[in-house]
Amino acid sequence: MAYAAKDFSFLLGMPGFSDTLLKNHFTLYQGYVTNTNKVMEVLAGLVKDGKEGTPEFAELKRRLGWEFNGMRLHELYFSNLGGDGDMDKAPKLMKKKQEQFGSVDMAARDFKATAAMRGIGWVVMYQDIENGLIFNQWINEHDVGHPAGCNPILILDVFEHAFMTDYGLKRADYIAAFFKNVKWDVAEARLL
Repeated sequence: MAYAAKDFSFLLGMPGFSDTLLKNHFTLYQGYVTNTNKVMEVLAGLVKDGKEGTPEFAELKRRLGWEFNGMRLHELYFSNLGGDGDMDKAPKLMKKKQEQFGSVDMAARDFKATAAMRGIGWVVMYQDIENGLIFNQWINEHDVGHPAGCNPILILDVFEHAFMTDYGLKRADYIAAFFKNVKWDVAEARLL
């Protein structure tokens, strides 16, 4: 059974994100879905043909993490967009942020500072499945840096394709636009 790209066209017309930027981003996401399916298909064929001990198998197995996480992180990112940025729609999450960071504002400052760091990648607010703590993590590449045993709550894409078309080098303006469009109820629903 193959993965199918989800339809995020409901985001078109979202304030702070041009339709050109979003359509380009949707096309990139579609590529991750297509490549995930293709890599999985080729890997299955290699195993069927008894070639699982080959360098090709090993490289494709490593590549699968990049393609799959590129697909899934984009799905999580797009899904937590399209809201009005109203944090009151996530009272449980806001309470956790208050308890752990001292205030909701401090938690937001930590997330935004992580997003503003030099480099490309992702910022993910994770919840540690074992003890319930939440923290903001920089992910440099799709397939590395994800803390084991953690659940993604809020995802922000900070690769250039996510903001350069609309904001150029003004990443802070993109981060501000992101926060104005977060669906906090979706983020809260991800809490365990």
